[in-house]
Amino acid sequence: MYFKRMKIFWIGAALSGVLFIALFSLRLGFFDKSPADQFRIAISPDASVPEKDTWKNILQNGEKIGVSHSTLSKTPTGYQLQETLYLRINTMGMVQDINLNTTGRLHPDFSLAAFDFKISSGRFQFTAKGSVSDNALTIISQSSGPPRKDTLQLDQKLYLTSGIIDAVMASEFDDSQVLTLFVFDPATMSQQPVDIRVLGREDIRIMGQSLKARKVSLSFKGATQLAWIGESGEILKEQGLLGISLEKTTRTDALFGLPVGSSQDLTQVASVPANIRIENPERLDRLRLKIDGIQSSEAALESGRQTFRQNILTIVRESLTGLAANRAEKVGDEALSDYLKPSIFIQSNDPKIKKLADSIVSADDAALIKAKKLMDWVYRNIEKRPVLSLPDALSTLENRVGDCNEHTMLLAALSRAAGIPAKVEAGLVYLNDRFYYHAWNALYLGEWITADALMGQLPADVTHIRFSSGAHSLPLDIIGIIGKIKLEILPL
Repeated sequence: MYFKRMKIFWIGAALSGVLFIALFSLRLGFFDKSPADQFRIAISPDASVPEKDTWKNILQNGEKIGVSHSTLSKTPTGYQLQETLYLRINTMGMVQDINLNTTGRLHPDFSLAAFDFKISSGRFQFTAKGSVSDNALTIISQSSGPPRKDTLQLDQKLYLTSGIIDAVMASEFDDSQVLTLFVFDPATMSQQPVDIRVLGREDIRIMGQSLKARKVSLSFKGATQLAWIGESGEILKEQGLLGISLEKTTRTDALFGLPVGSSQDLTQVASVPANIRIENPERLDRLRLKIDGIQSSEAALESGRQTFRQNILTIVRESLTGLAANRAEKVGDEALSDYLKPSIFIQSNDPKIKKLADSIVSADDAALIKAKKLMDWVYRNIEKRPVLSLPDALSTLENRVGDCNEHTMLLAALSRAAGIPAKVEAGLVYLNDRFYYHAWNALYLGEWITADALMGQLPADVTHIRFSSGAHSLPLDIIGIIGKIKLEILPL
């Protein structure tokens, strides 16, 4: 029983990682105009946007779990936007504090000129700085190891998410319009669509007063965040996943009002109940489930060991026989090249990562032997503990601690450094009558084989239900599934 409790603890921060990354993307993310959308953010030179100094309580189901402070001030060249957030998050009984700080330098039309972002949580820290020049965004990011520089060519102007409401409210945006923008994902250097629409007018109660507001929705990856905008253009309230919201308050109330408590256990709140108990899931060769509540297009349910037909998902345990022959035929396939490349969070080309990979495996080891050695090293040498930060391989190696996200990034980096294409996958895994949000890897060993370094499984057991898979995939890809999906285990 103790072992099973510990396994829940190991998995614990996966869901919090999803929420954290979602918060990161919505706070740091950038919006880029969709060429297909005829609406343009056009702001009159005479438009007057007042300076703002706003405090918000961060709540979960009415209980205070954090504080937000943002300011918008005029500068000789436009505006400066600053935002600081502090949250206290509970995952499987472990409480952690998170601090996020964003500064954005904006042009008069609120488009981005430069930004500076920092997140810290315990031993983990991530910083990113960026500037726009000559139709390109240059980003310098750092967690552990040397800074990384990336450049994204721009066809349109970019907007900080934190300032997009100010830009829209100061423009000619009409309530009847649906505005499609693209959020910039710093993990993949790509952009994802976000739909913004006005849902109507409402009276809401803030600080004991009834205020008129315009209700706006922001839909991203199947998840919807709501915002209520006051008559002055100020955000009065925001509402997101799992009962978490931000509500305007006074500085005194934010700093000296009710003390900040920890959130409800987010892992438990978001987990999905199982209809029957599975004894010894690692011994199963096959699992069949009925899935309701989501569209098949919302998840990567089909391919490899998973087949999805008429709402029935079948997962088959992979075989490890005959892999070497298959790999010899396909090892030079260009389709695999993306899964060997480094990224911001999978630093497979870093000297420390390469040196460690070389010390674990031998050049003449078969791919399967390499994979087993690498997974076993991560399983045995990384302390299993929830971490609330942007997971990356170098920080995990330096701190030797992490949950499924950190184990996944480190194994991906070591595998790529050893010449093994590696994916990052995310979904649910069964434990003690429930399914918990989780992340693991798929390694190309002649076929794609699942590997869970946190649980020490290669292949991973068939209760690992994949919803997302890719070269740079993060758990954020499954954010639209949380709170919607329903599972029914069919007779084994």
